[in-house]
Amino acid sequence: MREDFETLTLERVGEHVLKVVMDRPEAANAMNTQMGLDLRDLWTEFYVEPTDVRCIVLTGAGDRAFCAGGDLKERNGMTDAQWQRQHAIYEQAVRAMVDCPVPIIAAVNGAAYGGGCELSLCCDFVYVSTNARFALTEVTLGIMPGAAGTQNLPRAVGVRRAKEIIMTGRPFGAEDALAWGMANRVCEPDKLVEEAIETAERIAGNAPIAIRQAKKSTNMATQIEFKSGYDFEIEAYNRMVSTEDRLEGVLAFNEKRKPVFKGR
Repeated sequence: MREDFETLTLERVGEHVLKVVMDRPEAANAMNTQMGLDLRDLWTEFYVEPTDVRCIVLTGAGDRAFCAGGDLKERNGMTDAQWQRQHAIYEQAVRAMVDCPVPIIAAVNGAAYGGGCELSLCCDFVYVSTNARFALTEVTLGIMPGAAGTQNLPRAVGVRRAKEIIMTGRPFGAEDALAWGMANRVCEPDKLVEEAIETAERIAGNAPIAIRQAKKSTNMATQIEFKSGYDFEIEAYNRMVSTEDRLEGVLAFNEKRKPVFKGR
C-alpha cells in the first residue's frame, strides 16, 4: 500500500486498522489540490487493490480542525477553468471515498466546515469531540455544497434540517450533530481517536467479506425501493455462503472460541 502522500499521514494502529490524518495543520487541514489528489488516490487504491486493512479512521492533524474545507487561499484568483478542474479532482475523490469497500470512521477533532463537513458525511459513521464544529458555508461564498453534501446530509438529518443547515450556513456543535443524527458518539477531545480506533478494531475483528458486503447492501437502503434492496441484500448474502470465513465463524461458535477470519 502506498504511504508517500504529501498531505496525508498514514499510520497502522492495529493489525488491520489504518489511521489516515489530513496533515495540513498550518491551513486548518484545508483541502488544496494536492490533498484532493491524495485522497482520490488513497480511496481508489482500496477499491482496486485489496489489502489487509479492514477499517479506517479518518481525522485531522492537531486539535483545531478536522478539515476547514476547500483552501480558499489557493482558490483566490482562479479562473473558471482552473476552479472547475480542481473541483473535478474533488469529485473524483468523493466518488472514490463513497465506493471504498473498507469501512471509514470519521473522528472529527475540531472544525469541519464546508468540504470538511462533507468529507465527514462521506464516512460510514462519525465520532466527534466535544469541541467539534460543523457548517456548510458554501452559500455564504456564492457557491453550494459540491462534495455530496446535499445528498448525504438529508440522509443523516432529514430534508428539512438539511435545508436549514445548507441555506443558512450557520455553524452547529457536537451535541446538535448527535441529536440530529449526523454523529454517532460525542467524545472528550483526548479520547476521540482512541474511541474511534477501539470501534475500528471491533469491526476489523469481524469477517471482512461480511463487513464489505454488509456495507454495500446498507448503502443501497436509501437509494432504491425495498424489494430491490432486499434482492440486493440476498445477492450480497449468498456471496458469503461458500467462504472459509463462514465455516470458521460457525466452527468457532461451536468450539466456544474467537474466530480467526482470513477474508477468504
